[in-house]
Amino acid sequence: MIGLVMAGGRGTRMDIAEEKLLLKYKKPVVIHVVDALKDSNCFSKIMAATSDNSPDTEKLLQNSGIKTIKTDGNGYVSDLNMALSNLGEPTLVVSGDLPLLDGQIIKELVARYDNSVWQSFLVTKKFLDSVNLTLEFSVTHNNEECYYTGLSIIDPKKISSMDAVKETYLIIDDKRLALNLNTKSDYDLLKRA
Repeated sequence: MIGLVMAGGRGTRMDIAEEKLLLKYKKPVVIHVVDALKDSNCFSKIMAATSDNSPDTEKLLQNSGIKTIKTDGNGYVSDLNMALSNLGEPTLVVSGDLPLLDGQIIKELVARYDNSVWQSFLVTKKFLDSVNLTLEFSVTHNNEECYYTGLSIIDPKKISSMDAVKETYLIIDDKRLALNLNTKSDYDLLKRA
């Protein structure tokens, strides 16, 4: 299995001058994600999808020994599709802005992969409310309002178009998956964590 960090976004919702994934929580946030993937010992390779939106992040990742796949930087779905077209085995895709990830939760996700084409990991709205977090993209699963965490396992060999993919879902209510750095208030929460 490959670990793929999505690291080519603009981070416009954060409204800061520097690249979002370089924000520090003891070390740059994107390095927390890379280290979680490494610590899990689940991956034959760890790579990152970058773009011209994130030149300093790309340089940091390359200096850390992470191979990068250059994407157009035209949005998450487009960049993911471009990155997956270069890969030929199941891939854990993770947003580069999940600073609480660790190797233990990554191992759990990999162990719970159902061998589907696309398995996304969700948290419930009830859980998000209980830990005072918000996420942006929701889906109803088992009659419950849930939110995407930015983590999925995808088998690129089984897809030909992103539009025709049937997703499966697994709910894992865990703060390590729920804290994405999308806004300044998210970063303030992280600094208090």
